[in-house]
Amino acid sequence: MDFSFLPKYWAYFNDGVLITILISVCVVFFGTIIGVLLTFMKRSNIRVFKWLANFYIWIFRGTPMVVQIMIAFAWMHFNQMPTISFGVLDLDFSRLLPGIIIISLNSGAYVSEIVRAGIEAVPKGQLEAAYSLGIVPKNAMRYVILPQAFKNILPALGNEFITIIKDSALLQTIGVMELWNGAQSVVASTYSPVTPLLFAAFYYLMLTTLLSYLLGLLEKKLGQGAM
Repeated sequence: MDFSFLPKYWAYFNDGVLITILISVCVVFFGTIIGVLLTFMKRSNIRVFKWLANFYIWIFRGTPMVVQIMIAFAWMHFNQMPTISFGVLDLDFSRLLPGIIIISLNSGAYVSEIVRAGIEAVPKGQLEAAYSLGIVPKNAMRYVILPQAFKNILPALGNEFITIIKDSALLQTIGVMELWNGAQSVVASTYSPVTPLLFAAFYYLMLTTLLSYLLGLLEKKLGQGAM
C-alpha cells in the first residue's frame, strides 16, 4: 500500500475528523434531550403522549437511517444558509443542518429506550421511600431516580455515541464534508481507490477506541463512587 499521498492530503483527514466530532457532539446533545422527552412521554398518564412517543420510536427505529437522511434533505430547504471554509474542506450548512437534525431525531428514538431501561432498573423501593419522606413525584424523579439511573444509562449511552460517530459517514450521501467524504475526495484526486479509505477507517477506529477508553474510565470512577 502506498501512503505517499499523506503529506499533501493529510488535512483532508484532520479537518474531516473534526467535522465528524462536531456532528457527533451535536447529535448526542440533541438526541439525548429528545430521548429523555420521549421517555417521559411514554411514562405519562396521558394516552396521546404515549401514542405519539411509541409512533415516533416505531418510525425512526423501523426505517434505515440513510433513507431518513435523504428524505430530510429533500424536505428541508435551507437555501440561504452559508458555506464556510473549514480548513481545506467546505462546510455547507444547507446540507449539514438537515443531517444533524435527522440523525438527532433518529438517535432520540434509541436514547429513549436506553433511558427507559435505566429508570426501570432502579428498584421501585427507592421511589416508594422518596414518597414516604414526603418528596413530590417530580422531585423524586429528579433527585432520587435519575441520579441512580444515570449509572445504568452511561454504558449504553456511550455505545450510542460511538455508533453516531460511525453513522455520521452516511451524511456523505447528501454531500456533507465529514471524514469519509474527505477521504473520498482524496480518492478522486489521487486515483488510489483503497488506501485513502483504509486510512479513514483507521481514523474512525482510533476515535472510537479512544472514546471507549474514556467512557471506561468514567464508568470505573462512578463505580468507585458508589462503593
